[in-house]
Amino acid sequence: MSTPQILAKGWDQIDPADAGWTFVSFAVRILAAGESLELPANGQERAFVPLSGVAEATTADASWTFGGRRSVFDGLGHCLYLPRDTAVTVTATTDLELAVAEAPAAEKHEPVLVTPDDVNIELRGGGNASRQVGSLMLPAFPADRLHVIEVWTPGGNWSSYPPHKHEHDVEGESELEETYYYRLRDPENGWAVQRVYSPDRGFDLTQTVTDGELLLIPWGYHTTVAAHGHDLYYLNVLAGPAPQRTLQAFQDPCLKSTQDAWPTEGMDPRLPLIPRHPAA
Repeated sequence: MSTPQILAKGWDQIDPADAGWTFVSFAVRILAAGESLELPANGQERAFVPLSGVAEATTADASWTFGGRRSVFDGLGHCLYLPRDTAVTVTATTDLELAVAEAPAAEKHEPVLVTPDDVNIELRGGGNASRQVGSLMLPAFPADRLHVIEVWTPGGNWSSYPPHKHEHDVEGESELEETYYYRLRDPENGWAVQRVYSPDRGFDLTQTVTDGELLLIPWGYHTTVAAHGHDLYYLNVLAGPAPQRTLQAFQDPCLKSTQDAWPTEGMDPRLPLIPRHPAA
């Protein structure tokens, strides 16, 4: 099995063979206005999330125009889900940064366009572990394996906390491969710190991450902290072998109790960082 690793800025895409795992493929495509991306019909279900710009996706049966935010810090995301056996052409209506997530699917579902009005804005944690979550494709979403989630963390705060893992299909935990794709509000100077560790495997990675980098997590407890003054965004893609859609995670028992103080600490007043309808 593969080891958790950071892909530095400049990576192109990852597929299961590159990552050493089975399910998650991920890419960020940069298209100038008018350029197109063609993807064939195959056994992969796909999710398309514009990080900036507007996209038009066309299949044999339908078309969708979606996106529009200037950056991931200027609005909630759109997400177009397309099922397996669907050929698609995505054309950039404007200059476009497009995240493309894929996973093998056994069942074919219907296409779904998720808009910011559909996104449940959830404020999680408390104190300096407060963050904003925008769930684009949760377990209740009508897909086969893909899960897609956006998270915004104010500078100085912890995220994905308490550390948790999802490496075994057992009661209270599910086996899921996961990617973290990072963006910083200040891409030139911003940074965060990611930790992935596994006492059982004798593994501990503590890594500085910057804008445009990607983390592959096949196993291990994981958590992130945004440097003071540097707001952090990450896009999570998860998929695994469980026969039913689930995001069950097992928290590090040594740190689970830290959340007991959150009700008295309250939520960070900077949240939500991204309102549903930003001011023009």
